[in-house]
Parts: sequence; C-alpha cells; structure tokens
Amino acid sequence: MFPPEYRKEIFRYIYNHQNEDGGWGLHIESHSNMFCTTFSYICLRMLGVGPDEEACARGRKWILDRGGVTSIPSWGKTWLSILGLFDWSGCNPMPPEFWILPTALPVHPAKMWCYCRLVYMPMSYLYGKRFVGPITPLILSLREELYLRPYESVKWKQVRHLCAKEDLYYPHSLIQDFLWDSLYLMSEPLLTRWPFNQLIRKKALEVTMKHIHYEDESSRYITIGCVEKVLCMLSCWVEDPDGVAFKRHLARVPDYLWVGEDGMKGQSFGSQLWDATFCFQALYTSGLGEEIKPPLAKSFDFIKKCQVVDNPAGDFMGMYRHISKGSWTFSDQDHGWQLSDCTAEALKCVLFAQMLPTEYIGEKLDPQMIFEAVTIILSLQGPRGGLAGWEPIRGEMWLEKLNPMEFLENIVIEHDYVECTSSAIQGVVMFMKLYPGHRKNEIETFIARAVEYIEMIQMPDGSWYGNWGVCFIYSTWFALVGLAAAGKTYSNNQAMRRGVDFLLRVQSPDGGWGESYLACPNKIYTPLEENRSTYVHTAWAMLGLIHAGQVDRDRTPLHRAAKLLINFQAEDGSYPQQEITGVFKNNCMLHFPIYKNVFPLWALAEYRKNVPLPSKKL
Repeated sequence: MFPPEYRKEIFRYIYNHQNEDGGWGLHIESHSNMFCTTFSYICLRMLGVGPDEEACARGRKWILDRGGVTSIPSWGKTWLSILGLFDWSGCNPMPPEFWILPTALPVHPAKMWCYCRLVYMPMSYLYGKRFVGPITPLILSLREELYLRPYESVKWKQVRHLCAKEDLYYPHSLIQDFLWDSLYLMSEPLLTRWPFNQLIRKKALEVTMKHIHYEDESSRYITIGCVEKVLCMLSCWVEDPDGVAFKRHLARVPDYLWVGEDGMKGQSFGSQLWDATFCFQALYTSGLGEEIKPPLAKSFDFIKKCQVVDNPAGDFMGMYRHISKGSWTFSDQDHGWQLSDCTAEALKCVLFAQMLPTEYIGEKLDPQMIFEAVTIILSLQGPRGGLAGWEPIRGEMWLEKLNPMEFLENIVIEHDYVECTSSAIQGVVMFMKLYPGHRKNEIETFIARAVEYIEMIQMPDGSWYGNWGVCFIYSTWFALVGLAAAGKTYSNNQAMRRGVDFLLRVQSPDGGWGESYLACPNKIYTPLEENRSTYVHTAWAMLGLIHAGQVDRDRTPLHRAAKLLINFQAEDGSYPQQEITGVFKNNCMLHFPIYKNVFPLWALAEYRKNVPLPSKKL
C-alpha cells in the first residue's frame, strides 16, 4: 500500500513530532497523551521499526510509566480491539441496535451531530461483529510491549472506564457510566446469544451497513472525515474483502495524504474550498488589477466547480441527511457535506464575481444556483438565531451529558457558531444588494435574529469564543465583521464597542496580536508567552477593527499592526509558519498552512484601501 517514499515521509512526520518526554500529542503543539503515543508507537512498529530503536523505546517507556494501554480512551480501546491488542469485553458497548430504534426517541442517530453519528455508525458495526484482525507475530509481540502484566491476565471488565489523565478533557458523567454499565450487564449478554443475535442483532448490523454504504456513496467514498474514512473502509472489507465498496475506498485514500515540510500526514479531509474563498477575497480586496486576473479567475473557476449541485440521493431525509443542493463543502464537490460558513464565504466570492466583467473572471454562476445557496444558509439558522454548521439542530442540549469522547467536547449534537453566523450575515447582506427582491422579508428577519444571537453570546470581556480558530481573537474578528455588515457601528451598538475595546486591550507591545491555543480548551483568553504576536492573529484583529470603523477613531493601533506585518514579510512575499491557529471541538488543534500568507495579505489590502497613511513616523 505504501511505497518506500511514503514510509520515509511518514517516519519523518512521526519523528519530528515526538515530544521531549517520549510521547506524542493530540496535535503538534500538544502535551503527550496515551491515545496518540500508543498509535504512533504501533504505526512505527507496523512500518518495521524495532521495539528497542530510540523513538519506540522512548514511546514505550512513556506508555508503561503510566500503567500501559489499559487507560487509553474509548476510541483507542476500540481500535486496539480491532487490532487484537485489547479485548472487546474491555470496551463500553456501542450496540448497532441504536440504528433501528424509532426516530421519535430523544436518543437516536437522527438527533446527533453528523460527525458523531458517522463515527459511531461503523464503530457500532465493528463492535456488533466483534471483529478482530489477524493475530500475527507482530501483534503477539505488541501484546507484550504495551502492557505491564501478561495480556492473558488483564481483567478487561475492570478497565472499561479507565482513561489516562493526560487524555481526559471531558470526563464521563455518572449517568453516562450508569448507561454503559446497564448495556454491558443487561442488553449485551442477551443480544449476543440466540435467538436475539439472529432476530435483532443481525437485522441491526444489516441496517447499520446500509447506512455505511449510503454515506460512502454520497461522498464518493471520501466520507465526512478521516476518522470515519478508515472505519467505513474497514467495515466494507469486513463485509466483503473482494467487494467493490472496499476497492472504491482504497482509490480515495490518497485524498487524505498530505506531504509537508515535516513529513507525510493524514489530513482531516481537506480544506480546499475554505482556503480558496479566503484567497479569492484577499486577492479581490488587493485591487492589484492585471497582476491578479489569472489567479482570481482560476480560484473563481475552482469555487464554481465545488458547488454541490444536487441533494443527497434517494430518501436522504430517511438517512438523516439535510438538503445540500446549492451548498459548498469544506473541501470539494465530491465530499458532498454542506457547511453554512463555507457556503456563505463561497457565496460572497460568487457575488464579487458577479460584479466583474466576464472577460475578467470567466463565466458567471447561474443565478438559480445562487438562490439555492441562500436557501441552504437560511435553512441552517437555529432556534437562538445562530447558524449551525452542517445540519439543523435536532437534539436537546442535555444529550451532551452522554458524550462518550474523553478528549473532545460538544460532539453529540449540532450547535450554533458565531463564525458561521457572521459569514451568513455577510453573505446574505451582499446577496440582498444584488438581488433585492428575492425572499426580502425572510432575509431581513434572518439577519435581525442572527445579530441578536451574536450580541447574546458575547463574553463578559467583550470577546467571542472561537469554535474553529484560536480563539477569542478569531471569533471577535468574525463577530465584528458580521455586525458591521448588518449595519451596526461603534456608536450605535454596545456589542461592537465592547468587541473593539477587547481587541485594543489585548494588543501586544510590538503592535501585533497573539493568542495561545490553550485559550480553546481552557476557555479563557490566553496570550502567547512574552506577549509575542503572530501574523495571522494580527491580521484577524486588523480586519475586525477596520470593519468596526477604527479608522474613524484612533488609527495608531492599525498603523502599528500594519508596520509589523510589513517588516516581517520575507523577500518572496511569504510569512514564516508560527503557532497553530485552527481548532476542532475545543481541544483538537488544526493546522491551516495557507493562513500565514492569505490573512496578512487580506489585512494589508484592507489597510491600504481604508486607512490613510500616518503623517509621522511611528
């Protein structure tokens, strides 16, 4: 599967990101944890590294110093069971019967956030099958390497609830442990024995596999993300090793592989569309004329081709899917999963292009598909006025008490997000200017409710919490631009004033802004050590302040920030990589390589366009 060049780059990535203590973290800046250390170790061993070679020896010591892999989180227990390095009886139940429950029940896949639903879908299939891979000499060796006691003597029932303190971010509630224990002691002994294994479990497995195939086909075998991809691919192999579904999965594995300067890694599922929309807007704002025509036209062509042109196939609502026609995904059209902020940011690009000559930008998008995009955006407004990400909010907040994931938060149901809400406001405000007669009253009501939501969730210090970027600076930029798009100003809106005051208050002595990723899990604004600035945070803050009218009050903060960006640009126009700036579900950081260049360009473009140059040296 992996040629020697791939293996070399995978080794490079794993070696580069081993921490000083010998472990590996959830992301490249994270402290070591049991989940990632265990699987980095296993990966090295599977690729032929000996147990006593330096990286493995240090990693194994980290694991054994903390009691061995019995305290790995629940996802780790599942994967170790699949590999034959754990026993399924040491896992909390993931019954496939979940997929045949009546949809009216409050606890049902239809009520869950799509990512949660689609991770536990193949997990429940593999759990229901109690699938275990071949027990090879390597597996037998790993059983000795990863445990403090003989593998055969482990009391699996007693380790179900264990989780290493390094991994524990969201502890299980007592009610959740009671639920798992009830399923473990009462339902599983029945469902795994005749006649219930034939009457109920067999049907549940068939229904679960039907959902797996549907999601695979709907995403052209990319699936919704990297975690789901490997689980669905394995499920298809378990069902039929020679089947077409597994072969189609194999063909899409390269979509997930990314080679960077630090080696080869598996990416989440790609951010091509998301990145392209920001690049387009930065180039458009620069106003550099002929110089930017070719890249602007190429990026617009890519954005057009990424629009989803149909709803999911068949009875998609019966498969718990939402409409997708007219939307944009995070990556490309094949992916198929609509996203409110990606749709809104792409809509903005499309509307900018509508105002440019055809000979400049190429063929425009059909207005009907623009209307479809607006329909998607309007459909994702939640009961509080905020925008959900992927699907309407269907579940109740109390379901988060059942979160089985120890190292991520808010994953059980869909939520509303300030960033999605801001992008949506900007998109539909632009749309109304070009198409003022289309659903005018609905859109005006939509904007008013969205503004109320942004004002309602503002933090006491004037910031907004960042759901998809690090962290308070990121979301405060979004919130201020969204409020400004809706007609709010520093003089007429208290939330705008408080947001501006927050950004000015946390500006670093060097004129920039910088924020630690620790702000995300800890949920409190945390500057970088020594109040260092990053170019991305500086750009985000500049964009927020410019849209909030800072130029009409005191321009000095903007001049100082622009000076920092200008002075630290490399000769080739790029910026060096600094701290990580993306986040997923509070505790897992994401790396967006393009951010370091696109946002400084965008901020300087807005600065050049809107801010008169200083009359004296700063």
